[in-house]
Amino acid sequence: MDLTFIDWLIMLLYFAFVLGIGFALKRFMRTSKDFFQAGRSLPAWICGLAFISANLGAQEVIGMGASGAKYGIATSHFYWIGAIPAMIFVGVFMMPFYYGSKARSVPEFLRLRFDEKTRGYNACSFAVMTVFSSGISMYAMARLIQTLHVFDSLFLKFHLPLGWIFHFAIIISALIVLGYIFLGGLTSAIYNEVLQFFLIVAGFLPLVWVGLKNVGGWSGLKAALPEAYSHSWHGMTNAHNNPLGVEWFGLSMGLGFVLSFGYWCTDFLVIQTAMASDSEESARRVPLIAAIPKMFFPFLVILPGLIAIATPAITQHAMAQSPAVTSTAAQTAVTDTSAPANYSKGLIPAKVNPVTGKVMTDEHGKPLLDYDLAIPNMLLHYFPTGILGLGLTALLASFMSGMAGNVTAFNTVWTYDLYQSYIHKNAPDSHYLKMGRWATVGGILLSMATAYAATSFNNIMDTLQLVFSFVNAPLFATFLLGMFWKRSTGHAAFTGLVSGTVAAVIHHGLTLPADAHPGIHGGWIAVMHTYPSEMAQNFWTAIWAFSVNFVLTVVISLMTKPRPEKELVGLVYSLTPKPVEHHMAWYARPKVIAVGLIALLIALNLVFR
Repeated sequence: MDLTFIDWLIMLLYFAFVLGIGFALKRFMRTSKDFFQAGRSLPAWICGLAFISANLGAQEVIGMGASGAKYGIATSHFYWIGAIPAMIFVGVFMMPFYYGSKARSVPEFLRLRFDEKTRGYNACSFAVMTVFSSGISMYAMARLIQTLHVFDSLFLKFHLPLGWIFHFAIIISALIVLGYIFLGGLTSAIYNEVLQFFLIVAGFLPLVWVGLKNVGGWSGLKAALPEAYSHSWHGMTNAHNNPLGVEWFGLSMGLGFVLSFGYWCTDFLVIQTAMASDSEESARRVPLIAAIPKMFFPFLVILPGLIAIATPAITQHAMAQSPAVTSTAAQTAVTDTSAPANYSKGLIPAKVNPVTGKVMTDEHGKPLLDYDLAIPNMLLHYFPTGILGLGLTALLASFMSGMAGNVTAFNTVWTYDLYQSYIHKNAPDSHYLKMGRWATVGGILLSMATAYAATSFNNIMDTLQLVFSFVNAPLFATFLLGMFWKRSTGHAAFTGLVSGTVAAVIHHGLTLPADAHPGIHGGWIAVMHTYPSEMAQNFWTAIWAFSVNFVLTVVISLMTKPRPEKELVGLVYSLTPKPVEHHMAWYARPKVIAVGLIALLIALNLVFR
């Protein structure tokens, strides 16, 4: 489907608006606190929507749609056991520690609880993770632009290879995010994330409604799918009996506990948004407010993936090139995608290398399916002019949201936890404000480099969970022991954190998903075990990382001298005064909201079991 003037107008208005927010807020960025922490002055509902939107980037919108097509309704576990319980825990237990300590970042909190070396190690690993996450969002946006052939006519006019469109799209997306973050800092990111939240909902609700109607409703969708695709818990007794390729223990421990709590409790990308609230009470409510819409997002982002594979296959997918293409690389792309129906699954085409234009294959020579194109092909297949522009703008908004959240987290950690701590101490505040802006430029450039690593995966959610298993999984063990066991020490925390990361690396190097080539997918040391899916490998990598860190931290803590209790007040749960709630209305108390969320969560798991 060709984009019309209305579609272009909707997208251009969106880009003008997000850049306009950055220009409007620039005059308020007078100090580093304004730039990095939004002055800690925003209301809870603004931060709550930004909290969920910061996580609602390309990884979620594209990745969850892709996972829905690849793994079925079991993908809902990423929400109902892989997000909501951890978000409740953050709001009820952890935000008082973060907000009350006045720490400007998660690594700085680790310095207060443990020591400088633990902070430094986490700051470096977190900076790497945010760069990879932002790069994944860039990759997804570039793939979307390439999928829609937005610049095909322009490149053909100037006789440029169509393979360059991927590189050009990465540069364009980088410049837009750089523009409004460089100007308005975290405040600009938060207000844009609120806008992006509403755009994503407005763009995807019609897609789900139209798609579901066209496949015959929920009953028609279930009839068109394999039995295992319409259940979340059935078949979890054995890893080979469900599309996710993991048994109940690996799912509950790997995703529901380690990866989930490791992300929501320790990832500064989301914690930073809550800490921008105007009070500790607001900060506690932020994750709980965000959990309400988050609980229903499977119906918005996973269902399109299921509908994509249930829709009858089409002979011309979005990635097929224009017949007018004359360049060698483009002609190769035409040849390789000219009969995608042989390899496709509903609206999911074979995966094409975005640079060479060749179909990618597994170790058996079988073409890989490009699950990341589930959502874009759904938009092109079902949406008419005007509505298509809204849907594409919703996708672009998700990319902007994911990139901006990671870049603002990167520039804060770089400036406060690395630059100020180790390179240039005691400089004027204006110097750190300037450094924060230039760190934004550096973060964008590094993200552009990592975007190319994502081309080796056919589901960006697999890529993201792999990164989390290396960084967040071992970190969660450190936080859990640090907050609830006053005996844990700095030497133990540092040793355990490093060892947990090493354990994740070794496990990844010794295991491989089924049908994958040794290398970036694992098995680069030796293939000692094969998992049914990449997601199963990620879950068990996280379990090993967490377990090794936990055990070593406990053992070494018992062998080293703990800090005096008076130094741990406000940093350890048993030594910290509990938040007072009696002055709040009963329905506004975090614990009451948490109980209501848990009840609704149990109901959803029972209905879709």
